[in-house]
Amino acid sequence: MKFDAIVIGSGQGGNPLLHSLADQGWHVAMVEERYLGGTCINTGCTPTKTMVHRAQVAHYARNAARWGVRASDVSVDMPTIIAQKDKVVLGMREGQEKQKATRPNIKLYRGHARFTSAHQLRVGDELLESEKIFIDTGGRSSIPEIPGLANVPYLTNESAMQLSSVPEHLLILGGGYIGLEFGQMFRRFGSAVTIIHSGPRIVAQEDPEITAALQQALEAEGIKFLLNASTTQVEASGGSVKLNIECGATPQQVSGSHLLLATGRRPNTDALDLDKAGVQCDKKGYIAVNGRLETSVPGIWALGDVKGGPAFTHLSYNDFQIVYGNLIEGKNLSIEHRLVPYCVFTDPQLGGVGLTEAAAREKGFKLKIGRMPMTSVARAIERDETAGLMKLVVDASNDMILGVSILAPEAGEIVQILGTLMLAKQPYTLLKGAVYIHPTLAEGFFGLMESVKAVD
Repeated sequence: MKFDAIVIGSGQGGNPLLHSLADQGWHVAMVEERYLGGTCINTGCTPTKTMVHRAQVAHYARNAARWGVRASDVSVDMPTIIAQKDKVVLGMREGQEKQKATRPNIKLYRGHARFTSAHQLRVGDELLESEKIFIDTGGRSSIPEIPGLANVPYLTNESAMQLSSVPEHLLILGGGYIGLEFGQMFRRFGSAVTIIHSGPRIVAQEDPEITAALQQALEAEGIKFLLNASTTQVEASGGSVKLNIECGATPQQVSGSHLLLATGRRPNTDALDLDKAGVQCDKKGYIAVNGRLETSVPGIWALGDVKGGPAFTHLSYNDFQIVYGNLIEGKNLSIEHRLVPYCVFTDPQLGGVGLTEAAAREKGFKLKIGRMPMTSVARAIERDETAGLMKLVVDASNDMILGVSILAPEAGEIVQILGTLMLAKQPYTLLKGAVYIHPTLAEGFFGLMESVKAVD
């Protein structure tokens, strides 16, 4: 059957593109093997952040005496939390179903798509054809090759959110975004948590000052970190999981009740038969695209996590905006040099946009740096949540902001203010004389701007 366009995968790039093309009168097909909504709605942002919030509530309740509030017998009801999370996910998923039902020119195919040629797909027994095909198949957990791992009942981010009871001791392989969010979440639910990370510091792509402060905050809650740790063997014994690891020259064994793998993601490209379409991928399986998200084959685009780069939902949605703008609105948009704010939903949150200090130095910029510890921000003091800092990286030649890193309560909200200033191409000095609402966390920008000084 022929279509004006085919979208493979219903993630946060493919879904809005599908609906928007249908609203233009196109006859479009959606191929989805699992659930509508992709990773974000089903196994990523929506369920994770729902559970992270419940963990924060548990944290406040368990530590209520810190704020002068009496609370007792605090416990976590995991089945109720899972049910609440599932209700939110189902509501989002049903919303996707309703959006498609209102557009009769959308045909939904449930099944796995495989290319048979550049512009033809097979889904079950049906052949679909189109001159315009969009790949939005996302990614999945990357499972490392560790001796013995195949014989151990490990968890991924997806299966960990189905646990009906709190793990006694959760071992986590990986100190990246997923490992840290899940580690703190389960620690607040009541688990002992040990994070084993192969690198010298957690979330290594972030600013070292920020990551050191984040690790300190997590350790203060009782999370244990083993860094520069290589896992050489995994085994299950007597209802527990044992890891043989090497930290430097010192081998040791770590034992826990559960093992969570947070060792990265891999793209869902290996079963699409992309070679039959001529679509090129890199050595990790990510689809190669140009700035307009076009693949090596004319008429085929890739959106979202499947093309590599930061795996953020808002980035996938921007991929849709770029493709739609170029294809329908006659624009010339590109993913090159786009500004991408992001947040790690630990507590305190880690919000960032632009370059870190190290990245700016590597590019040869002469810098000004501003720092504001949260211990100097009135709102953080009033909340008694003063862990973290704000850091500003400025181009000394023109006072333009190159990057921001914020470790603070609600950092994901407040970092976007400075991201907007960067989009507007205005110097940081514009905010030196601004009037800030008192008392807010953003009021810390006043001191942050005043702290900016030239550095060697």
